[in-house]
Amino acid sequence: MIRFSFLIILLIGLSTSCKEAQKIEGKRIEINEDITSDQAIEDYVKPFRDHVNNNLDSVISYAPATYAKSDGEFNTAIGNLMADAVYSESNPIFNSRTGKNIDFVLLNHGGIRAIISEGQITTRTAYEVMPFENSVVVVELKGTQIKEMLSYLASAKRAHPVSKHIQITLGENFEVETARINNKPISEDKTYYIATNDYLYNGGDRMTFFHPNDSLYVLDYKIRNVLIDYFKKKDTINPKIDNRFIKLGDKS
Repeated sequence: MIRFSFLIILLIGLSTSCKEAQKIEGKRIEINEDITSDQAIEDYVKPFRDHVNNNLDSVISYAPATYAKSDGEFNTAIGNLMADAVYSESNPIFNSRTGKNIDFVLLNHGGIRAIISEGQITTRTAYEVMPFENSVVVVELKGTQIKEMLSYLASAKRAHPVSKHIQITLGENFEVETARINNKPISEDKTYYIATNDYLYNGGDRMTFFHPNDSLYVLDYKIRNVLIDYFKKKDTINPKIDNRFIKLGDKS
């Protein structure tokens, strides 16, 4: 009985001492200009930083003008460039895997995070325009869902980027007047393959029309890398505002 009592006391003591040993105290350290850098750390990091900056600042194309997402009401030069780039770089991958072709591309206006300035385009430009980790996916949808998509675009009244393979005209009251895919009327019974990004596929910007779907194809291809690959193939980019998405009476 004495040994049993001693064991209980010992366990309580150990438990108490462990709790005391686990006590952690912290203090607030204000980060300001008075904090000096550690030269040893700076010397260690510098080669890596220089390597990254050299890669980011490498010139890969040229912009003859400055392009911003505010340049047009329903389509912009920078948005058209991004959508067309996704098509041109992603369709060969999709075709090689499936034997099918992407019908058109839909991205979002808010996903364009910076302008493309007149002058040299670098790898850093692509990171500034698309800083997110969004990747290309291709969704197989029926024509009925394409009609839902058109209704969304009409009511959104924003220059959500679409590739040149779809043409949308809105009427005076923002109703869909005409819509064609690859110069053909949209058939509700036909299946279409739409390239977008994983954020929008999952309902971003309230784009809920991607669900349900017949199939999803994940290309493992980041939009940022799409832009880099696209820029590298162009000595000079030349995006334009065109008639792919317009409103009757719209002067843009």
